[in-house]
Amino acid sequence: MKKYEAVIILNPNLSSKVDSFIKDFEKLLKANTFNIKKMEDIGRRQLSYSINNHNKGHYLIFNIEGNAENIIDIENKIKYNESIIRHLFISVKEHDGEDSQLLVDSRNKKSESEDEESNVKNEVKEKPADVEKKNEEKIVSEEESIEDVSSDSIEEDSKDE
Repeated sequence: MKKYEAVIILNPNLSSKVDSFIKDFEKLLKANTFNIKKMEDIGRRQLSYSINNHNKGHYLIFNIEGNAENIIDIENKIKYNESIIRHLFISVKEHDGEDSQLLVDSRNKKSESEDEESNVKNEVKEKPADVEKKNEEKIVSEEESIEDVSSDSIEEDSKDE
């Protein structure tokens, strides 16, 4: 049995139907005597370039094992599926037990965005008096910098005369 890694990019407009696609794809693999070792649902990601007028895609990665002759049948069946905008089957020597780099990156990105959201919520929770005080401090510092600039320009003008 050969080992493969299948990367499938789905139409991002069909993200709500990903679960049904996964079930159908798993049935197709099992019908062609393939075993699924691991499946990763990466989610929606930005594409490097536009594919069929799509700038984003929903990524799925499968680690599978099966007969090399059956991989052609699987490709022929999914090639005409309109929900798939790109697919790739890669032959590998061994399946890596770790998560893919795409999955790790998407988890890190989600945690960073959650941190930013919590920071924004904390700023909103500040008291209105504190916000007004900060704004007043900004205005005063801007006025001081304007006075500094104007006094510098007056000194330069007097030197020129």
